[in-house]
Formats: sequence, C-alpha cells, structure tokens
Amino acid sequence: MSDKRTDRSHAMTDAAVEAAIAALDSETANATEKVEMLLEMAKRLQHKPEDAYPLQQACQLYDEALAVAPPQSLAYARAQVGKATALRSLPDEGAELLLAAKDLYEAALPMLVQQGGPEERAEAQMNLGLVLQSLIPYGRSRLADCIRLYQQALEVFTGKSHPQEYAILQNNIAIAYLSMTSHTGRDDLKQAIAVQTFEQALQSIALIDHPSEYAMLQNNLGNALQYLPSAHPLDNLQRAVSAYDEALKVRTPRDMPLAYAHTIANRANAILQLPDSLEQPEQGNPRYQQQAVAHYREAEEIFAAWGQIAQAEAARESWEAITREQPATV
Repeated sequence: MSDKRTDRSHAMTDAAVEAAIAALDSETANATEKVEMLLEMAKRLQHKPEDAYPLQQACQLYDEALAVAPPQSLAYARAQVGKATALRSLPDEGAELLLAAKDLYEAALPMLVQQGGPEERAEAQMNLGLVLQSLIPYGRSRLADCIRLYQQALEVFTGKSHPQEYAILQNNIAIAYLSMTSHTGRDDLKQAIAVQTFEQALQSIALIDHPSEYAMLQNNLGNALQYLPSAHPLDNLQRAVSAYDEALKVRTPRDMPLAYAHTIANRANAILQLPDSLEQPEQGNPRYQQQAVAHYREAEEIFAAWGQIAQAEAARESWEAITREQPATV
C-alpha cells in the first residue's frame, strides 16, 4: 500500500473513531445503545484490516465500551471478546498480546455461558483455543486445554450446521494431537487419530463451498499420512500425494502463493519416498526426483519473493541434496 493511500485510510479510521467517541456525549442515547454503537464500529474496523492500525483503533473503541458497560453484563463480556479478537490479530513478536487476549476471553466466557447465545459462546471457546494453541511455543498453555475448548465448541459448530467452523476446529484438534509429547511411546496412535480427524472433517467440507478450508485439511491430511507409521507405508504415501493434489486444486501460485509453496514442498517430500513404479521398485525413482527438484526450486523462488528466508533456504538445500546424489538423472 502506498504512503498516501495508507495515510488516507488511517485518516478515515481516525474520523470514524472520533465520531463514535463523540457520540458517547449524546443525550438521546442510553448506555446500552452507546455500547452497542461502539461495538458495531469496532467490528467494522476489524473487518479485513489492511494493516495493524484499524485493529489498534478497534481496541480503543472496545476500551470505551468497557468503560460504559456495567461490568457484570453481557455487553461488557462482548466488549472483552471483541478486544481479545483484535489483540489476537495484531502482529507481536512475543506472547504479551496473546496473554492479554487469553485473559479477556477467560473473563468473558462465564457471562457468555449464562446469557449469550450458543454460537456466541462456541465462537469464544474456539478463539480461546486458538490463543492457547498459539501460546504453546512459549510454554504458557497446555494442548489438553486447547482440545477441551475445541470439543466444547463442536457441540454447537457441527459439520452440518457450521461446516467452516467445524473444519477449523477439527483441523486444530488434529494438529494438537500431532503436537503432543507422548509419555507412553504411542506416537503412532496420536498420528492415527489425527488422520481420522482430518478425514472426518473432509466429509463435511465441499471443495466448491469452502475451498480454503478444504485445501487446508487436504494439505494437513497429506502431512499426517506421510509420517503415519504403517505396515503399508507406500499406500500411505500415495494417499498423501493424492491429498496434496486435492489441495493444489485451490492453492495456486496466483491466488495463494505461500500456501501453494508449502504444499508443493510437502508433495516433494512425499514423492521422494516413492518408487517410480510400484511393480518395479528396484528401478528407483529418477522421475519423481526430477519432479521433487522442480517443486523445491519453485517453492524456493516463492518463499524468497515473500521474504520467507528460512523456508527458501530449506527448499534450496533439499533440491541441492538431490542433485548432488543423482547428478546424472536430475
């Protein structure tokens, strides 16, 4: 976005915020109406923000709503949830904003359970689960708590009534299982549960209706299948490649370049483990090696263009390793 366009967008945001705050002094609106107005304006600012500024201004409006609404009211809880969602979306190199969002969701949930609608409660549970899952790398939450919240949200967000939310919840449950540290050595069980969860979610998601979620689930199913311990590993690898191919129906270099790069890199990892011919595995896989090199090189180019330096270097190292090992066939 150009500087002039950014300045114009920020000026419009400032004007909207100033108008909302000025309306607080209106004598014709009661406290409930003022809070509802502030919440509505804040939600508008959160819708497809072009940078962090509208989210920061939304937080200001939520703070104004929290100052007006009675503390033990549904409106107050809704303001807490709104601010938590804005904080969760703000870029942050540490855990500070996530922890603040966590506190707000946890404070609001009891009131939402008592007085809010089931969808409102389930959405807060889902978002709190997302926050907790994001806090795992910082050692500030537990995966078991994430799964519990997702399962509670699934009581409302079923595959039939809310397929989009259902897909996200099932996807995150599966990833949580894959991320769990096993104390019993049963990693194969967790991976099998994850595969089953991805496949169950895909039964409720159609490519034409929810393409983004469909591609996400297929990509992650491919990852889970690729590393699933099995007496028939080649079968799982073939299933993984098929899942990646399904994801690539949506993840194109034009429409979703980074997601596309991740998926073709994942596909390259899988085909490198397959022989060109299942009937003649002793002949190796020079054809698949050529495909993998092409995938890695394309992924490297996209990652580099988008400033994903670590991913670009990993892709480059992968195709260079192949060419060093098989210079005559690749």
